[in-house]
Amino acid sequence: MTARGWFLFALMGVVWGIPYLMIKVAVDAPLSPSVVVFTRCALGAALLLPFALRQGGLPRTVRAHWKPMLAFACIEIIGPWWTLTDAERHLSSSTAGLLIAGVPIVGVALARFFGDTERLGVRRVSGLALGLAGVGVLTVPHLTGGDARSLAEVLLTVLGYATAPLIAARYLKDIPSLHLTAPCLALAALVYAPAAAVTRPSDVPSPEVLAALAGLGVICTAVAFVAFLELIREVGPTRATVFTYVNPAVAVAAGALFLDEELTAGIAVAFALILAGSVLATAAGPAKDPRPVTWSTRQTSRAGGRVKSLRGLPEERPGSTGQGDG
Repeated sequence: MTARGWFLFALMGVVWGIPYLMIKVAVDAPLSPSVVVFTRCALGAALLLPFALRQGGLPRTVRAHWKPMLAFACIEIIGPWWTLTDAERHLSSSTAGLLIAGVPIVGVALARFFGDTERLGVRRVSGLALGLAGVGVLTVPHLTGGDARSLAEVLLTVLGYATAPLIAARYLKDIPSLHLTAPCLALAALVYAPAAAVTRPSDVPSPEVLAALAGLGVICTAVAFVAFLELIREVGPTRATVFTYVNPAVAVAAGALFLDEELTAGIAVAFALILAGSVLATAAGPAKDPRPVTWSTRQTSRAGGRVKSLRGLPEERPGSTGQGDG
């Protein structure tokens, strides 16, 4: 992976490792899930739409790609953000973050239904397994339970988060990030505006809650979405979701740094497994070694003569460049 890819990967590991804490602060206020999602989307759209319009061509882009854009908005934002927020009314933020770490595994499985454009070798599969093992090490001491509905909501969120990058990579890869992100956030804000108006709080939330909402809208939505789409373009949809393995580690580290939560040996082991798994799972496959070239003879069917050919190499066809598909 390139230096730019690693920077985007690290950025996403952080900025999408802290929303669970901010969501928990908001829903414990208590604010309704619709208010939280609306505020997050409205802030993100307000920040990004001016830049998207300044680039030019936004209406034309929406008209030409409205179907996959609508699918992306529903599967990545409108559905998952509400289910995740509602689930955190009954689950701890660390539990939600740990469950979301299953996105890469689901993404690998779903990639087969989208053409399997990325090849998985032993090294990348091992990386996914190591990352999952690290999440398991974190899960045992930090899972705090919850009802079946909340767990099902998080699993639906995982399914959406794993599917949306595949849609973006296949149908929306040529669209500028701002042209995709800003309209999708604006649509989501419009969808949740009525419910947010009905369930809005009677009093102004505390400064802590307002800060959490601002962080969700600005950092975890506007900044994060642009970085996420660039990461998909840089490394592909399957590798791009591997940063969700880092998210639980970020959540645990933040708790230790800012909330004086205990940093145990098990957490240290989980960090090592998660980071090692991320490195392996995002690595490019090894270059193929040239196949051995040997000369042989082949009987031709036309004249019974003998012609030299290369054993182990494909025969060149008219117009062939002699290069493989990589």
